[in-house]
Amino acid sequence: MSPVRVGVVGLGYWGPNLARNFAALPGAQLAWCCDESAALRERHAAAFAPARFSGDLQELLADPELDAIVLATPVPTHADLAVRVLQAGKHCFVEKPLAQSVADAQRALDAARAADRILMVGHLLEYHPGVRKLKQLADSGELGDVHYVYSNRLNLGQLRSDENALWSLGAHDISVILALAGEEPTEVAARGESYMRDGVEDVVFAFLRFASGLSAHLHLSWLDPHKERRFTVVGSRQMATFNDMDLERKVTVYDKGFDPSADSYGEYITRSGDIRSPQISNAEPLRLEVEHFVACVAEGRAPLSDGASGLRVVRVLEALQHALDATRRER
Repeated sequence: MSPVRVGVVGLGYWGPNLARNFAALPGAQLAWCCDESAALRERHAAAFAPARFSGDLQELLADPELDAIVLATPVPTHADLAVRVLQAGKHCFVEKPLAQSVADAQRALDAARAADRILMVGHLLEYHPGVRKLKQLADSGELGDVHYVYSNRLNLGQLRSDENALWSLGAHDISVILALAGEEPTEVAARGESYMRDGVEDVVFAFLRFASGLSAHLHLSWLDPHKERRFTVVGSRQMATFNDMDLERKVTVYDKGFDPSADSYGEYITRSGDIRSPQISNAEPLRLEVEHFVACVAEGRAPLSDGASGLRVVRVLEALQHALDATRRER
């Protein structure tokens, strides 16, 4: 079988990481790298040779032998570029989020369906072995009925002017929470504050409520003394955490909860049993993600984080943004 020929568009912060993985992946060939910046093209030319370099996306779209295009461009360009790629008959991988509005995300999804091409969104954490284990624990019933989930994504990080902490950080956590829940929320609420730039929230607290009874909370901030990337799942039998900052114990399962008292009806006693950390693969999540994309293109199957999944995440982000707008502090 001939390799899947891929072009990467956008050689700024994240694009070179994608290019590195596609270049090293059996079954794929990094055929093109594209960026408007001549300086970035020159910087990466040696590392990704013999890929061809261009400053014009149209050159990639016109290559009849190119199978797929990967978009690692600024977020406001995602939807329009994805539509162009798909209408040109190429499969498309686009970094998260798929778009900045539900309408634009729907346009990209419609373009994929019309062209009968694969659209995959780079919700990287869904491919992380630790998150996959967390979902396995939740789906298996080992944790019991899942009551609630909460996530912390905190750092003293890069200030942005084109997107707030919700859109920059929240897309990761919302994709995981929706994957764990298996449903979309029926109710959302959000509060945020802008301390460094007016109108751009540095910290966001969000709440989601689901029809099944599940609830979820997100704490998102690039203005925090801690670097934390953690999910906690609280079930009726056990509880579990995924801590991406822990090098050895990515997932921890706690045998903790409340059991009915044998002595008094309607009363409960606290249970605090064993704590264990199941073995988790140390495979690079990005490598697993691009492997999945190449396999889906080669085999013609839908990705885990397909266009419909990307649309669901944008739908939640947009609803939370409306909540932020409605409660923004007047200055």
